[in-house]
Amino acid sequence: MTENSKPIKLMYFAWVREKVGRAEEHIEPPEDIATVGDLMGWLKGRGPEYAAAFERADVIRAAIDHTHARSDAPIASAREIAFFPPVTGG
Repeated sequence: MTENSKPIKLMYFAWVREKVGRAEEHIEPPEDIATVGDLMGWLKGRGPEYAAAFERADVIRAAIDHTHARSDAPIASAREIAFFPPVTGG
């Protein structure tokens, strides 16, 4: 993130939301947080509720500005990032 960057809106769904204890928040991650994976790692360090929510980061899905994103996707221009568990159907 750069000096002129704006806060990113994070949204949490399903059990990710339940473990974090909130549906959304606005954050300004440190400059060295460049990807979705970096962001999940940083979030894990924000407290026990985040550590529990992102304990299995490998199964959590993300979307940047309403588009599904992999863990190596850059977040520099993101306005909104959503985190949710894998979707199952039936």
